[in-house]
Amino acid sequence: MTDVFLNGTFVSAAQASISPMDRGFLFADGVYEVIPAFNGVLFRLNEHLLRLQRSLSALQIQNPHSAQVWQALCKELLVRNGRGNSSVYLQITRGAPEKRDHGFPVPPAQPTVFMATSPIPASSISDSAAAPGAAAIVADDIRWGRCDIKAIALLPNIMLRQQAIAAGAAEAILVRDGLVTEGSSTNVFVVKDGEIATPPCSRMILAGVTRELVVELCRQHELPLAEQEIPRERLYDADEIWVTSSSKDALPIVSLDGHPVGSGRPGPRWRALAQHFLNYKQTVCRLA
Repeated sequence: MTDVFLNGTFVSAAQASISPMDRGFLFADGVYEVIPAFNGVLFRLNEHLLRLQRSLSALQIQNPHSAQVWQALCKELLVRNGRGNSSVYLQITRGAPEKRDHGFPVPPAQPTVFMATSPIPASSISDSAAAPGAAAIVADDIRWGRCDIKAIALLPNIMLRQQAIAAGAAEAILVRDGLVTEGSSTNVFVVKDGEIATPPCSRMILAGVTRELVVELCRQHELPLAEQEIPRERLYDADEIWVTSSSKDALPIVSLDGHPVGSGRPGPRWRALAQHFLNYKQTVCRLA
């Protein structure tokens, strides 16, 4: 039985429970983070905690812990559940006031804090030579107007991901007003004639921690990259498409709406990036 953390206590998952008055349950009034850990080492922890703070500030929820306490809690949870490759899920809601009301409770309720871990399978960058790539579909972006907040209100994302699953695909790449935004749970990179492009950060996309790392690696290793708007049509003319997230690293998309992307195999820009990504991860996480 795995352990979780709930409101100051480590308990087994079967014993954990929250109030039905919790605003996360009633209103999806809360935020979350997913922090990967490889070989027991929390990956890009500071960047994840900074984004957590931005999301909490946007919803006017008090951060219940300092960065040092969050780090200690994450490490303790990993020790309790095994130090392998895992993701640590953090969720903070506005708490459980006595009365259900749309307005923020006065005085503020104590935030509800929940943490859990789950295993992370090896990503495609771990063996880029053998990586088959994945399929994606293009779908209209039906989400709300503050996608930069990592909020727990994910019903549109769920519907879009299920649309992809029903089509036999791994991800839905989203388009709003003719422009690519991101995936249902990923950021998007498009390659044409060796040039790499990704949509700029805005309220329409989440500033992905892995996206940020990929941008850093491309610039460090002189892979040509621009943060720019990407028209929908460019997806169908792309030589390569990648999607990035904390659980997928950088995943090559080799089929879009049933048609091959480029050669229909992971491309040379992705293979170069994958090697740089793997080298970085091995150094930071002391992987063999």
